[in-house]
Amino acid sequence: MKKMSVIMLSVLMVGGCGFFDKREQKVEVNAQPATATAKVMGMNNESYGNAYFEEEGNGVKMTLALSGLPTGTHGIHIHAVGKCEPPTFESAGPHFNPTDKEHGKLNPKGYHLGDLPNLEVGQDGQVDMNFLAEGLTLDKNAANSLVAGEGTALVIHASADDYKTDPSGNSGARIACGVIQ
Repeated sequence: MKKMSVIMLSVLMVGGCGFFDKREQKVEVNAQPATATAKVMGMNNESYGNAYFEEEGNGVKMTLALSGLPTGTHGIHIHAVGKCEPPTFESAGPHFNPTDKEHGKLNPKGYHLGDLPNLEVGQDGQVDMNFLAEGLTLDKNAANSLVAGEGTALVIHASADDYKTDPSGNSGARIACGVIQ
């Protein structure tokens, strides 16, 4: 009888441990990735739409759903301060650069984490684009976070970014801005 009790107790303990392990795994599977948004506004407070941000394994996926922008190629960057005061948007500060690099993906000395690919805006003024910005996070406790401290802003410039000239790729005036939150 004692042997039977010990065996039953062992089965319950092993089975119970397995049950709890499965519960913990289930919680992790259902965890949602961190997200943020930015309402992109123009120099006269006109709305250009939204930018959506979602944490991924090695960066932040950005989805742009914009309309009404001027036709052409425009530089777009993450700026270091979460403020968008029109008409110049200088309140957004310099490019987001927690790694202290120079500007541009083609710069041999590295690039700002806030450097993003140019926007191509067609005759209809629409932008439906998504891309991964590697090295960024939405973790509020990380130095490379878009939502830590004062936050950051998404800024669209008047001209194309040449991907190499420090500090801003000769991308011209800031024509639109959205606080990332």
